[in-house]
Parts: sequence; structure tokens; C-alpha cells
Amino acid sequence: MAFKKEKDISGNDLGFGNKATVNNQRIMNRDGSSNINRTGLPFLRTSDTYNSLIKMSWTKFGLLILVSYIIINLFFASLYVWIGIEFIEGSRGKNPTDQFFDAFFFSAQTISTVGYGHLSPTGMATSILAAFESMLGLMTFALATGLLYGRFSKPSAKIKYSKNMIVAPYMEGKGLMFRLANYRNNQLIDIEVQVLLSINETKEDKVSRQFYTLELERSHINMLTLSWTVVHPLDDKSPLWGLKPEDLDEGDVELIVLLKAFDDTFSQTVHSRTSYQYEEIVWNAKFVPIIEPNKDGILSLNMAGLSDFEKLDVSSNNH
Repeated sequence: MAFKKEKDISGNDLGFGNKATVNNQRIMNRDGSSNINRTGLPFLRTSDTYNSLIKMSWTKFGLLILVSYIIINLFFASLYVWIGIEFIEGSRGKNPTDQFFDAFFFSAQTISTVGYGHLSPTGMATSILAAFESMLGLMTFALATGLLYGRFSKPSAKIKYSKNMIVAPYMEGKGLMFRLANYRNNQLIDIEVQVLLSINETKEDKVSRQFYTLELERSHINMLTLSWTVVHPLDDKSPLWGLKPEDLDEGDVELIVLLKAFDDTFSQTVHSRTSYQYEEIVWNAKFVPIIEPNKDGILSLNMAGLSDFEKLDVSSNNH
């Protein structure tokens, strides 16, 4: 496959190496995470626990906190029943089920250090267990509070990307382009974007993964106030010059997007990443406009239409 090189960068610079991809697998997922399967690790990795708790979705995090809370209280309730429900002053359960629920809610009051007063421990064993549980509760809630603060205070870029790249008319030729916008209302300034082409190439009868930096019409803007259509001109300087859709399929092409910006709210640099595979490139199309003034003359950005495009009536898919 004829391939015109522009600027070659080592695969090791991206940390992906030069192994050729197989089975149409991404090297970077759409959410920006690396599609790497790591083996040979221990089952329990305490060093990665904090990172996982900070990065997991809010839904998973909330369910984890809820399930952990219930399991801990079930465990201590079982211990209180095993010691003897008669050692919980104020328990009025008439049958084992009601007695277990009395122990469960006593555990919930103890671990949260609420202590309403109608349930209280008596006897040495129950008192020691309640004291230990209250200490554990203080440590657990302190940990949960720290995790919540870490999740809220962690600066991140919430960038929404178009679902597809498109090949659209540009200047006197064509351009490869995608669209992005800031999903939040905060201000992002000094935004820089880089697009890397990843492709399988055959050199000396050996297939390897090569990376090339694509030259962009504009790689830096001062503020991301509206949407931004990032364009790579498909001219004779482009590594993609002369390639057709079947060529991109043959090379298992993936385009990696790296974005860096300064978050004015946190006064810190934030990053965002995504990637597009060759089947996510739509040839001979154009994006539908999503910026229009409202009735008051204020510009309105339709975020729901960020990925909308329309096909062009052309007879060829060639450059």
C-alpha cells in the first residue's frame, strides 16, 4: 500500500509499541482509556484501589457505597444476634426475624454514631463490639468523605466529540474533520489538539504499527466557547493523500485525538482523549450547522446535534 509519510513519531512515545493490531481492535477506546489487557497481576491490588474508586462512574460508586454499607451492617447484626439479642437494651422483637432487624438497625445507629437511645448495648461483649463498630464507622465515613471530595475536586475535561469523522469539501479539495464542544458551562482556555494516525504498515515483509502526526488547519484556539470543527486538509502533504476507504480498512486505521486545555475554574491543565476507527469515517458528507442566534440575538449551540451530518451527492469517494 503506497503511503506518503509526513511526520513519523515512535510508537513508544505513545506507549503503545509497534505491534500490529489484529481483529479490528482499538488501541484507545472512545472514552480515552487504553484498550490494553494487563496480565500477571495479583488478584488483590490495594495500590490501585484509590485510583479505581476515583475513576469509576457515579452510578457504580453510589452502588458500591450502598452495598458496602448494607453488608457491614448485616455482618455486625449477625454478631449481635450471635452474642445474644437480650444484650441489646430496648429490643422488642418477638421472633427471630424482628430480633435480627433490631440488631441491624442498632448496628446502623452505632456505625453512624447516631445513637437514638432506644437501643443500647448491655454486657461486656456487646459493648466491646459496639465500641469497635463505632470506631470502624468513624474511619469508614472519613474515607468515604475523602473519596467524595476527591471525585468532586478532581479537574477533568468533559469534552463531547462527534460520533464520526467525515471527509468533507475543504478549500479547493477535501478535509478530514470532526467536531467537539465543551459539555460543561465552565471556561476552557488555551486549547490544543493533536491528531495521530495509527496504521499497520508492511516493512521488509513484517507488519508493524506506525504512528504519524496529522497537520491540522488549526491546532490551537484561545477559548472553547462554541463548537470546534477540527480539520486535517487532505492535500499532497497529508499521509492520507491518495488513500481510499478500502486502504484504511486494510491498514486497520485508527485516528487518536489528544486534547489539552486550561480549566479556568480549577486553574489547572486538563486533558481529554478519544479515537476513531476507519469504519467511523463517513466519506463525502458535511456537518449540519448547530450554531444559530435565538430570538434575542444570542448565539445558541445545539449540543444534541453535534454529531449530525448529511451526505453529499457525489459520484466518487476518491480524494
